[in-house]
Amino acid sequence: MGTEFVHVATKEQIQPGQMLAAWVSGRRIIVYNIGGEFYATDEQCTHRECSLEQGTLKGKEITCPCHGARFDVTTGAILNPPATIPLPTHPIKIEGNNILVGIDTEIL
Repeated sequence: MGTEFVHVATKEQIQPGQMLAAWVSGRRIIVYNIGGEFYATDEQCTHRECSLEQGTLKGKEITCPCHGARFDVTTGAILNPPATIPLPTHPIKIEGNNILVGIDTEIL
């Protein structure tokens, strides 16, 4: 039990200002490249479970395409309603050129 780190992509696959959605241990997540640093969140907005993969990434903020909720992808903090629950974040581990995302196996 604990955190399981799973390979998601290589650094070249997610350029600065871009994001990539992937399945990790049965969960849909998004990995973001913010100025060369990588972050991961759940892929669904906490408001109505819309896909953030179709959202707009500007700086470190993702805007949900359905109702305009905004989140800080580095912390999961809500920046704009209607969301009232922060966006779950996941730890990132870089091994060489590989990006690994940590998923808490206790909540699966």
